[in-house]
Formats: sequence, structure tokens, C-alpha cells
Amino acid sequence: MSPAGTSPRPSSHPPFNEGAAHVAAPSRFGGSSLDAMPDDIRAVCEETRAKVGFVPNVFLAYAQRPEHFRAFMHYHDLVMKGPSGLSRAEREAIVVAVSAENDCLYCVVSHGAALRILGKDPIVADQIATNWRTADLAPRLRAILAFASRVNEPGFAATDKELAELKAVGLSDNDAWDIAAVAAFFGLSNRMVGFMDMR
Repeated sequence: MSPAGTSPRPSSHPPFNEGAAHVAAPSRFGGSSLDAMPDDIRAVCEETRAKVGFVPNVFLAYAQRPEHFRAFMHYHDLVMKGPSGLSRAEREAIVVAVSAENDCLYCVVSHGAALRILGKDPIVADQIATNWRTADLAPRLRAILAFASRVNEPGFAATDKELAELKAVGLSDNDAWDIAAVAAFFGLSNRMVGFMDMR
């Protein structure tokens, strides 16, 4: 999704995998069954299923490459749930905004649901999913998403001015690091979803 006044980037894949045969597999490369998973990965999947009622397709797809699954989940849990000056809701807002800019419907839907719960404001969550630039946001969250969007741009390099703008709304250099880490990690995730044609 492109911000108002800018030309859209071409989508990396057609919406809803237009023209492809839809099958039950979680990705174009299939997925791992629980029985075939290493014990530690199966335990993560079963714990998640007990909490939310299903095993996310991203788990099933990544489980085909156990070392990738472990690395992906370790860094995911660190940037999304680890100690930070950013709230869990602010981190989910970054994911939704960046994923929307990258046309990653899978991540917008799954993390949009988390943002609606954690942020306790479903209207703002939906506005962020549609176009954070026109959403009714507090100055702190607007600054967070503006910086996350910059991190998501090709050839990004932070400027002193941008870091000063974050400090002006009470965000530290450590917070800037966390914004960049979440945005960059989900840039990777969005692109892997597109590569795998995650369903």
C-alpha cells in the first residue's frame, strides 16, 4: 500500500495468488507435519495451538528448515516480546504498518489481529493496516511508524535529524534500535512470505 502522494511500488506477488490453484498446503513449498518435526519445534507448535486454537502456517512452512525456524522464532521473540522501551502494541503497530507497505497481506491480517487486542483500539489498528499516515495517532506512535517506514525503504541510512525527532517525543536511541529491529525483521519476514506464497 502506498502512502498518499507517492507512486506505488510494484507488488511482489499478485493479490491472493491470482490464477494459482489453491491447495491446503501452507506455502508453495508445502509444510511440515507435526509428527515430522523435531521435538523442540513440535513443542512450540503445540503450545501455540493450545493458546490460539491452530498452528500458524508460518510455523508449518518454516519447520521444513528446522535451523531457520529456530533462528526466526528466536529473533522474533526477542524483538517482539523482549525487554524494550516500546510496548507490545507499539511493536505490533510497526509490523502492521511495514507489512502493509510491503503488500504482505498474511502479516497484515495476523499482526493486525494482535494489534487490535493489544492496542485496545480496533479502529486505529484498522487505520494503520490501511494507511498509517492518515490514521488518528498520538505523536509518539506517529514518530515510531514514520521511522519504521524509513527503515523499510531501500538504501535506508538513519540521519541525526531522524534520531532527534524520535528524542523529541521521548524515544531513546535504544528505542530507535528496537524500531529498526522490528521493521527490518518484518521486512525479511514479508519477503519470505512472498517467496513462499504463504497462505
